[in-house]
Amino acid sequence: MPDLTTELIVFCILSCLSAKDVATCKSVCKQWHALLSTPEFEMAHFSRLFLPDNQRTLLARDSDCAIYIMDFETAECALQTIIPYPFEHGVTNVAMLGHLDGLLCVCLRDTKELVLWNPTTAAYKCLANTDGQGLYEDITDAVGFYSVPSNDYKVLHLKRQFGVLSAHIYSRHSGSWRNLHFQCDNEYAKCDYYWLPGTVCGNNLYFTVCECWIVGRNVVIGFDTITEQVIEIPFPSVPPSGIFQAILSTVHNSLHMLLATGMQDMTLQLWSLEGEHWVQKISCPPIPPIPLSVWVNITHYMTTGRWFVMSGARKLYEFPDDINPLTRFYPVSWFRGHMGAVFVHTIISPAI
Repeated sequence: MPDLTTELIVFCILSCLSAKDVATCKSVCKQWHALLSTPEFEMAHFSRLFLPDNQRTLLARDSDCAIYIMDFETAECALQTIIPYPFEHGVTNVAMLGHLDGLLCVCLRDTKELVLWNPTTAAYKCLANTDGQGLYEDITDAVGFYSVPSNDYKVLHLKRQFGVLSAHIYSRHSGSWRNLHFQCDNEYAKCDYYWLPGTVCGNNLYFTVCECWIVGRNVVIGFDTITEQVIEIPFPSVPPSGIFQAILSTVHNSLHMLLATGMQDMTLQLWSLEGEHWVQKISCPPIPPIPLSVWVNITHYMTTGRWFVMSGARKLYEFPDDINPLTRFYPVSWFRGHMGAVFVHTIISPAI
């Protein structure tokens, strides 16, 4: 019978190590490998490492990923670490659809497969099956990546075909898909609407649903991950003309919307959902005209008293802000899919 006291000491000490060192420790003996591969150890290790100083920014590129240590006080980058894509058949055209606890939910554009991937360990799990579930279509589909209190990671996949919306949920624990009745206005099943990937806030997933980038009907669809009920939330006031983007993010456990309007003279606003209403927190002066190639790849970093508008890892503009300190990374791109993610080195496995 194993010495439980010794095992507990090993558990506590090794959970403080880096993800790379934990991987090395797995090769020490069978007992350590079994202990360090349990979901309990994964979560204990993650909880100790998930600190602002350990956050990285991951930017997808055409042939690999670049991981930057970002100084959120200055928006300056340290030297990048290059990570090759591990996927079969040399797939490198990847879109980021969700990021959570060091796991990424991505779409392999060449094969349309949804994949859960841990860039730290290079482990990944393809979610597609022979029934056609787990195959992602650009423009028409939407994905939300979330976790539930039972330590299970799930993927909500919304598909639209011929004006009909269908929903399926993948569970990491069961390794399988199930159908879901997703009750929302049938109007949003039309291909005239564009759904952005879901954003987790508390026990909810939120999707922005926009009829058009210029003028149209715009709403936020909320999905309760516990009860699996759906609600509809109106948008903040959007100017009646001019191209815009509305990106959701969670800041201090509160849902925020970054609203960028215009391209020749872009204005930026930050809204917070308080109860059932949006409250404007920040409004910045117009940004001078920028090329479309830069506009579609804009990212945003917010930190104590400052707001940085970036293009990838390059700083474009800086604004002061007077709200509570924020440490957030906003990937903003509707045209090529999300090209970036907040990233933390963990050992959490994409499969059990």
